[in-house]
Amino acid sequence: MIFDKLKKFDIVFDSPELDCPPVFSSRDVVSGKVVLELSAETKVETLKLHAEGFAKVHWTESRSAGSSTAYTQNYSDEVEYLNRREVLLQADNGELTVLSAGRHEYPFSFQLPEETLVTSFEGKHGSIRYWVKVKLHRPWATVKKIKKEFTVIEPIDINTPSLLAPQAGTQEKMARIWYRNCGQVSITAKIDRKGYTPGEVIPVFAEFDNSTSRAVLPKAYITQTQTFIARGTMKQKRAVVATLCGDIVGARRRETWHGRAIKIPPVGPSVLQCRIIKVEYMLRVCVDVPGTSKLSLELPLVMGTIPLHPFGSRTSSVSSQYSVNMEWLRMAIPEQPEPPPDYSAVVSDEEAVQNSTAVQPEEDLSGVLQRSLMAYVQEFRLRPPPVYSEVDPNPQPFAMRPRCMTC
Repeated sequence: MIFDKLKKFDIVFDSPELDCPPVFSSRDVVSGKVVLELSAETKVETLKLHAEGFAKVHWTESRSAGSSTAYTQNYSDEVEYLNRREVLLQADNGELTVLSAGRHEYPFSFQLPEETLVTSFEGKHGSIRYWVKVKLHRPWATVKKIKKEFTVIEPIDINTPSLLAPQAGTQEKMARIWYRNCGQVSITAKIDRKGYTPGEVIPVFAEFDNSTSRAVLPKAYITQTQTFIARGTMKQKRAVVATLCGDIVGARRRETWHGRAIKIPPVGPSVLQCRIIKVEYMLRVCVDVPGTSKLSLELPLVMGTIPLHPFGSRTSSVSSQYSVNMEWLRMAIPEQPEPPPDYSAVVSDEEAVQNSTAVQPEEDLSGVLQRSLMAYVQEFRLRPPPVYSEVDPNPQPFAMRPRCMTC
């Protein structure tokens, strides 16, 4: 049988480390080789390579058209990011190529597009994937195919002014129990910057003012929201990736967090440039009020790939020149975070229903991260340096009386 002649058919990417698969970004060169091992002499028509990259979404929803009629609505969409073809083996005159028994290697190389690609991603209702597919055509035999994926990560540098800017906000609510007001609860929170990388610790500065007659429990969460968009409708999947639980705040008392720490676990970077898939992060500071829905404040986060520069960073200057009057914002020793709860424990049923509504096709979804409460960016103005002059601006008068050396 001809199938027995092909002992090995594989794609091997060039990698600086043998045990570590390569990672690429825009404008990088993807190179490698296609390996054939034959047990006997074999005739080959062509050996073709096809590199592709797609973002795809798909999900179904059950619809009702009446009391006895139901149908399933499909939602799907895709965006192409890479499409490159290359012929690795083909005779010039159209005849067959005879390969001897043994190992044969066919190198390949192509450059990724110059325009920004999107980071590889795997989600419940969609994915962003890049792969290389090779087809081996032989006479009187089925086409042999092999496919191998590779990872693309677009760098997100958090050392930019927009991601180094502090994020802050205030939220308050009148607590009601059985249509009776029992006092007001307020949250004021701030973090040093918007951009972080996995493994970092976020110091959370917050003040919880409990003017109610009941004790409340402050908490903080890092949430990940995956948004899939198709035909003007979106499907979201939310998860809590890290949590921080504070101490109970008694009735008519106030609690302050002087930089309580919440650690970012190993998570994927933010995906913000794809039209049909978005991965966003949020720091959610909330208060559980017994007998009523929780009060929450959301501060946007961006998970980057390039960490904070060890020197020359403006983080300290940004924090020191923050203009909002919050004297209680002082650093403290980071505390150990707790394991995250389910998302249903963080978001009420009412909020979940509001977030699951469909979006209009003409809505601009690129500004989802800008929906935070009262995000402040401090503007810096420094005095220009003095004009250099060789002439002394305060010369001594010539008529000055000489000093007596004996006095």
